[in-house]
Amino acid sequence: MFALINVGIIVALTVLDAVTGSLSESAGIGLLSGLYCLAALVPSIAVSVRRLHDTGKSAWWILIGLIPLVGGIIALVFMATPGNSGPNVYGPDPKESRSMAATMVY
Repeated sequence: MFALINVGIIVALTVLDAVTGSLSESAGIGLLSGLYCLAALVPSIAVSVRRLHDTGKSAWWILIGLIPLVGGIIALVFMATPGNSGPNVYGPDPKESRSMAATMVY
């Protein structure tokens, strides 16, 4: 959901950049969409690291995306892989704690 909402915001800001004339044709990015991308950089890295930890992989695997062509595909597969059920070396399963809270009777 994080990536989907980010793409929607970037598309909307790019359209707004094109309407206001702040879209740079040579760079392919405008002022508003560029500022948003810069602001969303750290949260995007944090979400990717958390996703890798959910699958039991080290955060260093995020660097595989730097390999041209193949790295992006491998990173996409890692992000789409279901997480490990139960706790792993990076902490408890976040889905497990939600299901436990849902079954508790107050």
